[in-house]
Amino acid sequence: MEVKGQKEIYIIGHKNPDTDSICSAIAYAALKNEIREKIHQGGSVESYQDVLIDGENIESTVYVPARAGQINTETNYVLKKFHQKAPTYMIAIRTQVADINIRRNKGISADASLKTAWETMRLKETSTLAVTDSRGKLKGLITISDIAGAYMSVLNNQILAEACTPIENILETLKGELIVGDSKKRLTKGKLVVSTANLEVIDEFIKKDDLVILGNRYEAQLSAIENQASCIIICDGAKASRTICKLAEEKDCVIICTPYDTYTVTRSINQSIPVSYFMIKDGLIAFAEEDYVADIKPTMMNKRHRDFPIVDKNDKYIGMISRRTLIDMHTKQVILVDHNEVSQAADGVDEAEVMEIIDHHKLGTVETIRPVKVRNEPVGCTATIIYEMYMENQIEVSKDIAGILCAAILSDTLMFRSPTCTPVDKMAAEQLADIAGLDIENFAMKMFEEGSQLQKKTDSEIFFQDYKKFVAGDIPYAVGQITSMNHNELLEIQERLLAYMETVRNETEMPMIFFMLTDILQESTRLLFVGNEAKIHIENGFQVVPEEHYVDLKGVVSRKKQLIPKLTAVLQQ
Repeated sequence: MEVKGQKEIYIIGHKNPDTDSICSAIAYAALKNEIREKIHQGGSVESYQDVLIDGENIESTVYVPARAGQINTETNYVLKKFHQKAPTYMIAIRTQVADINIRRNKGISADASLKTAWETMRLKETSTLAVTDSRGKLKGLITISDIAGAYMSVLNNQILAEACTPIENILETLKGELIVGDSKKRLTKGKLVVSTANLEVIDEFIKKDDLVILGNRYEAQLSAIENQASCIIICDGAKASRTICKLAEEKDCVIICTPYDTYTVTRSINQSIPVSYFMIKDGLIAFAEEDYVADIKPTMMNKRHRDFPIVDKNDKYIGMISRRTLIDMHTKQVILVDHNEVSQAADGVDEAEVMEIIDHHKLGTVETIRPVKVRNEPVGCTATIIYEMYMENQIEVSKDIAGILCAAILSDTLMFRSPTCTPVDKMAAEQLADIAGLDIENFAMKMFEEGSQLQKKTDSEIFFQDYKKFVAGDIPYAVGQITSMNHNELLEIQERLLAYMETVRNETEMPMIFFMLTDILQESTRLLFVGNEAKIHIENGFQVVPEEHYVDLKGVVSRKKQLIPKLTAVLQQ
């Protein structure tokens, strides 16, 4: 989506985001935007090539942190403490109508003349105009072919009345001057008469409420008024006499003078018909800004319409798109952090253009349409990699950014207790804590306590707080995890979670679901499992004899390094 001339690239983590996913997105967006500002101020692009995407115009690009799910209580505590806004919530990263080039032409009034519509089309270089009401709501569409059809109706001499044509439209079309009458009046009855015959024929032919086109002939004008014509149009720039004007006022007859000759007036007057008479108003197909392009594309391709109106969330018209728009459109551009598998990515990642990946997990299944920069390191946290990139580019880390990066590392490494934690993670966390003015142990304890409070959460909140899907061979499975510093708190939610896991398994048809109740202080996990084959796979993978729906695993705290590799190995056999 282009905003004020700037292209947006979204930096987004995985579904059911954890603290690392959210904080890394915020920090990396801050880094990229800081570099953009330095280049804008005259800095060298070459100095920052390790974080620039090849070919991107960084000066016209803004990086937006995003999230693919709700923020958990631990992350919420971190964001509030370090004064960070929650990233933009994106249900999906599919391309929406709002992302493509909408021709934002204003709609025209239903009373606007065909001439106005035609001139607007020429000016805007379009073949379709939206017709809107005073509130901006879409009422219909008028096209070039509709205007052409209006000219084919020239033999219908009652069409001006049938269309309830306003007098002001006639004045505009004929460059006329209102001599007598009200410009707001409408023609509602009568036919169009061109007065070229002798007086006897004219007098016989003109009836009540007719609109009469005539020249500078006093007798013809008088005859038209006396026969109760609703309007007379005097051609060739001639003026009406005082007597004619006075009589017209008495008979409620409008008088218009025009510089055009009779032929031109007769040929042009149908252009004054309001567009409401010819517009398309039934079966309108309009799309919303929030609609996904992939969803509306079949409709656009199967209809003969050239242009399609777009409305906002209040159902107000904002512009047009055409089939050609889809050919020239640009998809959403995203940078993935803390994940690289389709199953964990926001919906629609296959429709987006992945520009870059920064992660610390095994390489997965995200496919890209072109080569992209991938930075994947065997460390315990994506935030560690982001901090390295700040250092490599000599960009100062602010106190608040240091705080969220430090929090992400402490969260992902369970305060350095996880086997995924490396010396690089610990060194980065200590340096960031120094910048942020944090006591690591006290801060981590408070953060974990805020993120726990399991009794206050619903089954869904607990289960989906950190829930990921995986595939081993052809077998899908899912693993969730919750951490706490209170062992009893974990045991108290066990039965609740087992029942909820069965519900989720039945609803999603997932063959097996595992859930880690991880005790940070005891450095152990009670692993819950549901699914017909789950128990035997745990037994084979860990060489233990599980209980009916759980097993205690001493020293196991990491899903990525200790659980997933063993499950994957067993399932692939």
